[in-house]
Amino acid sequence: MTSPLPLPRPSHEIRARHTPTTVTVYQAYSPRIAGPAARDQRFPAAWKRERMTWVKPSFLWMMYRSGWARKEGQERVLAVEVDRAGFDRALAGACLSAHHPGVHPDRDAWRAALRRSPARVQWDPERDWRLQPLPHRSLQLGLSGEAVRRYADEWLVSVTDVTALAHAVHERVREGDEAGARELLPPETVYVPEGGAPGWSPA
Repeated sequence: MTSPLPLPRPSHEIRARHTPTTVTVYQAYSPRIAGPAARDQRFPAAWKRERMTWVKPSFLWMMYRSGWARKEGQERVLAVEVDRAGFDRALAGACLSAHHPGVHPDRDAWRAALRRSPARVQWDPERDWRLQPLPHRSLQLGLSGEAVRRYADEWLVSVTDVTALAHAVHERVREGDEAGARELLPPETVYVPEGGAPGWSPA
């Protein structure tokens, strides 16, 4: 008897490090922001709350975006553990950052939803251990207005500087040591928000 074929992986999938009460997202900043944030376990005054902030549940996508924590202004990577209920509320009220015909009937409806929503969802190709694009996509969540204030003041549980981890993984990548790189990567599993996948998910 032949074994059943594995189910295809969804094209849009949230994968994250999470517990029953928290989810970890990543952000990259200059030392001026990241140092005080990790030390004081809160974002400093220099962190602008009036601007949109983007969080990424995927460690490897953050490595791609920050160039392994080497790009200017992104030299320090933070693992920010946040309250899962708050994160799920942001997802439930989020709007896609680009028009998707299967979600909004036309661009005017999408623009109206975008104006109302304090959170935006963007899907970008996930990355492998060498930061090459994969066929499935990874979540970025943009927070603005009330969502950004809640993120900083209510949802935040802990802030950990993981720059040394980023550099250690990169060193193994440069050596071609796939097993060594994977051994260091934070464990990320499929994340299903409370109530299931939001309506904006094309998956």
